[in-house]
Amino acid sequence: MNGTDPGPAQRLDAAAHAALRAEFPLLDTGVYLNNNSTGAVPRGAERVLADYWQTLRGWRDDVWQGWHVGLDRYADSVAALLGAPPGSVVTDANLSTLLTRVASCFDYRPPRDRIVTTDLEFPTVPFIGTAFRRYGARLDVVGAGGPRFDEDALEARVDERTLLVCVPHASFTSGATIDLPRLITRAHDVGALVVVDAFQTVGVVPLDVTALGVDVVLGGAHKWLCGVGTAFLYVRPDLVEGMEPAATGWQAGDRALTFQPSTGWADGAQRFAGGTPYPLTSLVSQVGLDLLAGVGIETIRRHSLALTQRVLDRAAAAGIEVVSPTEPHRRGGVVCLDVADGEAVKRRLAERNMICSWRGWLRVAPHVYNTLDEVDAFMDALEKELGR
Repeated sequence: MNGTDPGPAQRLDAAAHAALRAEFPLLDTGVYLNNNSTGAVPRGAERVLADYWQTLRGWRDDVWQGWHVGLDRYADSVAALLGAPPGSVVTDANLSTLLTRVASCFDYRPPRDRIVTTDLEFPTVPFIGTAFRRYGARLDVVGAGGPRFDEDALEARVDERTLLVCVPHASFTSGATIDLPRLITRAHDVGALVVVDAFQTVGVVPLDVTALGVDVVLGGAHKWLCGVGTAFLYVRPDLVEGMEPAATGWQAGDRALTFQPSTGWADGAQRFAGGTPYPLTSLVSQVGLDLLAGVGIETIRRHSLALTQRVLDRAAAAGIEVVSPTEPHRRGGVVCLDVADGEAVKRRLAERNMICSWRGWLRVAPHVYNTLDEVDAFMDALEKELGR
């Protein structure tokens, strides 16, 4: 790939791409390249919201049956995207809630009492790991020393004392991806489990959990999956029966929908459910997930790589320092740029309807509905702000 054009075989069909863009009203308001923070929501969500209101205004208890169908459909749609079987994914309000349920399944008595993570992970993991010290967990944070993962150092810290290895598929700060096959092999060789935070990749980077043999994957809808306020948890099916979460709720039981006391756990990932669910976010998020499934994750990835390569090329030509890895297989969907007074630059760009984000670096994150012209318009505006 030369970085300027993905080539005819890799481009989205122009008519199909235009139709896809038309589904996202946010794109009419400016150049939106903030998808690693909050993805655009398709107009079909409005219909879901209207239907939900019609249900609420004429409330009937039996609507829960349909809502549960919607919850299950969304969970199984996420599973399909991950290459996982039906019933292996459950949803809830946020990743922190689901990760806590996973963490509550384990006995943190030595010698296998360590949770290994990196300083490129979102603050959720070290915060929860620190909280579990009261149960004996020992948190080991491996410093990367930069925007890339130090995979040699990480691998060296994963040994027979390690219970869980909790890492992001891609860092939220730099977009750098981790070598999951290498890490999973190392962890499994010493008897540890791998928990992957895929919030920054699912929907823009292919992730086949079955092929990888990864143990646990978590993520959410409101970034690359073009949804809202819902998170998901995948647990490798052959592990599920041996895991009994302590931080749970009545929906995790085997008789939940009979409203009788449960005598055991629900089948599959449902045992990681909580209490009464909130169906609206899954119903709304289904719309964006269906659109992405219609495009296909491999096509999305090719398009993303072409757009992020254009950012890299323009940054190099303008003398703007790039923080993210430049190799295609090492970057997710975002390019991070080191610019002076970056947070103020982000605000000034937003005043011109050029939307990105700032987390220590300027983060530029186009998605499948964006175009090369939009990337060029954004980089033109950025160069003007920087006086290049």
